[in-house]
Amino acid sequence: MNGLFLRSLEEKVPLEIIYLSADQQLSQRKCIVKEVNDEYIRAYCLLRRQMRTFRVDHILSAMPESHHPKHWLH
Repeated sequence: MNGLFLRSLEEKVPLEIIYLSADQQLSQRKCIVKEVNDEYIRAYCLLRRQMRTFRVDHILSAMPESHHPKHWLH
Protein backbone atom coordinates (compact mmCIF):
# COMPACT_ATOMS: atom_id res chain seq x y z
CA MET A 1 0.00 0.00 0.00
CA ASN A 2 2.92 2.33 0.66
CA GLY A 3 3.62 2.45 -3.09
CA LEU A 4 0.12 3.81 -3.73
CA PHE A 5 0.60 6.50 -1.10
CA LEU A 6 3.89 7.57 -2.67
CA ARG A 7 2.36 7.61 -6.16
CA SER A 8 -0.49 9.81 -4.93
CA LEU A 9 2.06 12.10 -3.28
CA GLU A 10 4.33 12.38 -6.32
CA GLU A 11 1.75 12.43 -9.12
CA LYS A 12 -1.15 14.02 -7.19
CA VAL A 13 -3.35 11.04 -8.10
CA PRO A 14 -6.45 10.74 -5.89
CA LEU A 15 -6.88 7.53 -3.91
CA GLU A 16 -10.06 5.89 -2.74
CA ILE A 17 -9.55 4.49 0.75
CA ILE A 18 -11.65 2.50 3.17
CA TYR A 19 -10.80 3.69 6.66
CA LEU A 20 -11.65 2.32 10.10
CA SER A 21 -11.66 5.14 12.66
CA ALA A 22 -10.58 4.80 16.28
CA ASP A 23 -14.24 4.53 17.29
CA GLN A 24 -14.72 1.62 14.82
CA GLN A 25 -16.63 3.61 12.17
CA LEU A 26 -16.03 2.71 8.53
CA SER A 27 -15.76 5.44 5.93
CA GLN A 28 -14.86 5.67 2.27
CA ARG A 29 -12.74 8.68 1.34
CA LYS A 30 -11.19 10.14 -1.78
CA CYS A 31 -7.95 11.91 -0.97
CA ILE A 32 -4.66 13.16 -2.35
CA VAL A 33 -1.67 12.26 -0.19
CA LYS A 34 0.52 15.19 0.91
CA GLU A 35 2.84 13.48 3.43
CA VAL A 36 3.78 9.87 4.23
CA ASN A 37 5.55 8.39 7.25
CA ASP A 38 5.62 4.96 8.90
CA GLU A 39 2.49 5.47 11.01
CA TYR A 40 0.40 8.18 9.33
CA ILE A 41 -0.45 9.81 6.04
CA ARG A 42 -1.56 13.41 5.75
CA ALA A 43 -3.93 13.88 2.85
CA TYR A 44 -6.33 16.38 1.38
CA CYS A 45 -9.77 14.78 1.72
CA LEU A 46 -11.94 15.57 -1.30
CA LEU A 47 -15.09 14.70 0.68
CA ARG A 48 -14.42 17.04 3.63
CA ARG A 49 -12.34 19.51 1.59
CA GLN A 50 -9.77 19.63 4.37
CA MET A 51 -6.43 18.17 5.30
CA ARG A 52 -6.82 14.97 7.31
CA THR A 53 -4.49 12.58 9.10
CA PHE A 54 -5.04 8.85 8.64
CA ARG A 55 -3.32 6.08 10.57
CA VAL A 56 -1.78 3.69 8.05
CA ASP A 57 -2.78 0.64 10.12
CA HIS A 58 -6.43 1.79 10.02
CA ILE A 59 -6.56 1.98 6.22
CA LEU A 60 -8.26 -1.25 5.19
CA SER A 61 -7.89 -0.74 1.43
CA ALA A 62 -6.56 1.82 -1.00
CA MET A 63 -6.71 2.09 -4.77
CA PRO A 64 -6.36 4.82 -7.37
CA GLU A 65 -9.62 6.66 -7.97
CA SER A 66 -11.38 5.06 -10.92
CA HIS A 67 -12.32 8.31 -12.71
CA HIS A 68 -10.42 11.51 -12.22
CA PRO A 69 -9.40 14.56 -14.25
CA LYS A 70 -5.85 14.60 -15.56
CA HIS A 71 -4.72 17.43 -13.32
CA TRP A 72 -5.61 18.24 -9.73
CA LEU A 73 -4.88 21.65 -8.32
CA HIS A 74 -4.41 20.60 -4.68
